[in-house]
Amino acid sequence: MNSSNHRLGMFVDVQDVHVLVVGGGGVAARKVRRMIEAGARVTVIAPSAQSELQEMHGNAAITLLQKTFEPNDITGDGANDSSGKVSIVIAATDNIDVNAQVAQYAKQAGCYVNVADNPQAGNFILPSIVDRSPILIAVSSGGASPVLTRLITARLEAYIPHTYSELANLAGRYRDQIKGAFKDWRTRRRFWEQQLSGRVGEMILLGRSKEAQDALEEAIANPTTQVSDGEVYLVGAGPGDPDLLSFRALRLMQQADVVFYDRLVSDAILALLKKDAEKIYVGKRRAEHAMQQTTINQQLVEHAKKGKRVLRLKGGDPFIFGRGGEEIETLADEGVPFQVVPGITAAAGVASYAGIPLTHRDYSQACLFVTGHLKNNTIDLNWDALVQPQQTVVIYMGLVGLPVIVKQLIQHGMSASTPIALISKGTTQHQEVVAGTLEDIVDKVNSAEVKPPTLTIIGEVVKLHDKLAWFKPSPLNSEIK
Repeated sequence: MNSSNHRLGMFVDVQDVHVLVVGGGGVAARKVRRMIEAGARVTVIAPSAQSELQEMHGNAAITLLQKTFEPNDITGDGANDSSGKVSIVIAATDNIDVNAQVAQYAKQAGCYVNVADNPQAGNFILPSIVDRSPILIAVSSGGASPVLTRLITARLEAYIPHTYSELANLAGRYRDQIKGAFKDWRTRRRFWEQQLSGRVGEMILLGRSKEAQDALEEAIANPTTQVSDGEVYLVGAGPGDPDLLSFRALRLMQQADVVFYDRLVSDAILALLKKDAEKIYVGKRRAEHAMQQTTINQQLVEHAKKGKRVLRLKGGDPFIFGRGGEEIETLADEGVPFQVVPGITAAAGVASYAGIPLTHRDYSQACLFVTGHLKNNTIDLNWDALVQPQQTVVIYMGLVGLPVIVKQLIQHGMSASTPIALISKGTTQHQEVVAGTLEDIVDKVNSAEVKPPTLTIIGEVVKLHDKLAWFKPSPLNSEIK
């Protein structure tokens, strides 16, 4: 086959096209399955065939000829001439010489030929396919790295929702109508971009097909009406590692026009935002708020009412100590559409990366999440509930109040030898774990000069950290405080 510079990616209709597959093993079976799914008529030639091919033959999906390959099997002069002229040949035996011979005869007969594990011997490649019919995405490395091709295909499969198929079908049903309504192709393209990336597309992705169709018909009937597509996406960014983002979170992040983000959202996650999105920092730290909560709420409303897609990006999960409920209450009162995308909360993500299970049959059958905000040198918590046996206590934002927390727990009956761990910058390459007991943890944290954000875990499960810790931050990065 020619070099990659001479390859042309295209889709071919093989409905009722005669395809000859030479080979009876697993590779041949996979190729046959793809051809059948595409609607081709398939003949398989092999001295012996595996059970899957035998089953397909029994179901009349293929013609199976158990014999050795001959050149006239391609030209139609042999035993399979009743199947008609062969247009496509696939050489998929486990013998390199036989495959090369099949390819040579196929080219001489003017056929397109694909050679398994040796693409250069043929003249076309069967790429990996992401099927969102009528949308098809083909991925090929030209035979350079089939494994990499499969990895890329798997990522696309995971990232592209299956509902894109329904979105494409909706567009297809209204294509002629919209072409008649908008004569100028530029206007027509702008209209499609607005609908597919706006509310119509979003409603399809949410499974609200009837609402999407109604909205599209309304837009066609009233093209001059300016309908606000403003919406707010309340998205949990997780504890820091961008690999922990959900696919839905990533999709909304990459289509937002304006982004309000917190201090706990990592730089690696911010780098995934749409490049031209307006970014507004609204982070909070002790005694320092970039923007008051009431102002944030109002800003979300104002930007959405201007027709913008607004992303409210929060570290962790927006509904766990994230004030997400307060923000969407305001949106609901103002009639602003919104979506909520949960994130991996710090307790789950950071504990996992530190090798500390929050529950364990031998150590803990319950888990409590609390905040450790220090106010007037006190922390208002139900200490009696926290000191119960056989449970894990997770404290968010407890670094400054750690001495008070430790003192109160001991005074309320928790043993001074109770294991405790404080994790800084969890799930990132700067992660640091300081483990000890209630008795010595404050001195250890002070010696390590731990910086926020932190998460504190208290309970017998902390004993498992040394054994189960699997995440190893870069030694260079972990030295950066």
